[in-house]
Amino acid sequence: MNGTSNYFAYNTPFGKVTLQAVNEKITRLVPGDVPLVGTRASSNVTNAAATQLQEYLAGHRRMFDVPIDPQGTDFQKEVWRMLELIPFGETRTYAQVAASIGRPGAARAVGGANNANPIPIIIPCHRVVAANGMGGYAYGLDMKRFLLELEQRAKD
Repeated sequence: MNGTSNYFAYNTPFGKVTLQAVNEKITRLVPGDVPLVGTRASSNVTNAAATQLQEYLAGHRRMFDVPIDPQGTDFQKEVWRMLELIPFGETRTYAQVAASIGRPGAARAVGGANNANPIPIIIPCHRVVAANGMGGYAYGLDMKRFLLELEQRAKD
């Protein structure tokens, strides 16, 4: 990780989250108050991301516009870019996401990329579901259900 790195923990309705930024771009969102690489200090971009996260969780924001820089493989980044295109309040299956990036047989790999998403919620991996139901979620099915129901209520 090159550049200036900082992280700070913020309160949310579901507990603390730690936001990390490198060179004023969000690189991680982690549940809890977690020490990460860099200086423990807020910055303009972590404050903006925290504000937008609060607005989203209150049902007042549908899109995030803070600069992000998720670290991962080229495949993971391709999947994450596609996730950002899933409209608020809608879902796609792992197979649909795989097909949309031109890799129709890669549904399982899409699931792996979702699980590795370093900036959940802002990169909406919760909008990807299994063909036969919810599927998994790195932060638990209760959180996934909460986020999907929040979006459904705010969309209506």
